[in-house]
Amino acid sequence: MSTPLPTPAGAALLRDDLRAAAFTADGCLDLLGAVAYAALSRAETVPALRATRGGSPLETLVRLFLLQRPVRRDRAAAALKHLDRYEADGWLQRDGDEVRATVDVRPYAGDGGEDWWIVSDLGCSVGGAAGIGGGAGTAPAAARADLVLGVGGASTTLAGITVRTPVTSALDLGTGSGVQALHASRHATQVTATDLNPRALRFAALTLALSGAREPDLRQGSLFEPVGEDRYDLIVSNPPFVISPEGAGERLTYRDGGMAGDELCRTLVRRSADHLNDGGFCQLLANWQHVEGQDWRDRLASWVPAGCDAWIVQREVQDVAEYAELWLRDSGDHRGDPAAYAARYDAWLDAFERGKVSGIGFGWITVRKSGADQPSVTVEEWPHAVEQPLGPHIAGWFARQDFLRAHDDAALLGARFVLAPDVVQEQVGLPGAEDPEHVVLRSAHGMRRATKVDTVGAGFAGVCDGSLPAGRIVDAIAQLLGEDPVVLRDRTPESIRLLVEQGFLEPVGD
Repeated sequence: MSTPLPTPAGAALLRDDLRAAAFTADGCLDLLGAVAYAALSRAETVPALRATRGGSPLETLVRLFLLQRPVRRDRAAAALKHLDRYEADGWLQRDGDEVRATVDVRPYAGDGGEDWWIVSDLGCSVGGAAGIGGGAGTAPAAARADLVLGVGGASTTLAGITVRTPVTSALDLGTGSGVQALHASRHATQVTATDLNPRALRFAALTLALSGAREPDLRQGSLFEPVGEDRYDLIVSNPPFVISPEGAGERLTYRDGGMAGDELCRTLVRRSADHLNDGGFCQLLANWQHVEGQDWRDRLASWVPAGCDAWIVQREVQDVAEYAELWLRDSGDHRGDPAAYAARYDAWLDAFERGKVSGIGFGWITVRKSGADQPSVTVEEWPHAVEQPLGPHIAGWFARQDFLRAHDDAALLGARFVLAPDVVQEQVGLPGAEDPEHVVLRSAHGMRRATKVDTVGAGFAGVCDGSLPAGRIVDAIAQLLGEDPVVLRDRTPESIRLLVEQGFLEPVGD
């Protein structure tokens, strides 16, 4: 039997004690330093253990909750005023003269710098089932399938790309330890959180209670089953997107969707429109298969439901061997019997070979219910560095799709634009040359895009300050270059559309 989970009843008292000891994201970073703090994200504890040998209240809490080490009870009492209460509520477990944590409590900074704490299974704040301690703290081997992870790279990526416009209702589908529900609680009047795993719902309740957020509507079930026909302004999901073949080992609820291939992510996207209010967003992380003989962009575009705009970004692609190794290490299979590991590895490769899968893509999908007869669907590969948070940038991208859809070429030339404030111009060419070979516009923020432009495009962007309609600027450029203004008006709207779509130009009015 696993250790019973804590009750959230005394969470407010514990929150006060944690804050008083500076057991926060900033406080732990200051104590541990960048090197030890970064090592924790890789499930390595030695640097942090070296940094917490002094016995201060903060050092005691780091050892207790982050490093999952028993501490002397007198030291725990010095850090936690209500130690008896926390033992009674199940946050801590007494063992002679020592106490140990029953759950992982990890400091986390909110969108506005709030002090939050994410509660998960011991050893599972990062590193999957093979994280610190292998997840053995609260779950015996038979219960590994139901382990609940804390905050990791995927969680923070999804939080960063989420559009944070104030909304009435939000759904966190597959909430896990409640990270996305916690973020949503800051800008949604009502938050619903679902999960197939009942343990995850209990951890989500602990996370929100300890972080001081209002209690969400928690519902158990798979995909959209728990919400019936309810609709939301925002749906976010970090789903169990791992493409793990059946028969290749136990299913881990936090990562394995239980459907063939990438069917779970496809189903989630396809059904999202039925649960979105008009103008609502569905945002999720996903894996997808690269199948021989099929264009992966066409496959993903086919997932998008009718009447929805979508922006799908592939961030990386792994070959099938690399992908199998990643997730076999995540589950800790590499630490066990070598023959069993080899058999599971072989089973993964067999499944990919049968499905003619050459690689696995990872990225993010944003769908917006626009109701447009001709929706805008963009599927692109972008492995380059980006600047988080991207939520405002993504919201701006969809707003620009509305603008472009509503403006034909004539209307576009009647509109006014300003150059985005973070855009710079680069001229590329041989040293000493009279004219550059080409001109590049580069954005310093968001997706950090760069695009080549010709003389007309560079001149047009350079004088866009919102004071003149685009057509008048084109006419002036035509006169300056000695070109036919009618011809230039015919070919320039295509370039303007590209610059607007990619965010180099911002419309300021008709």
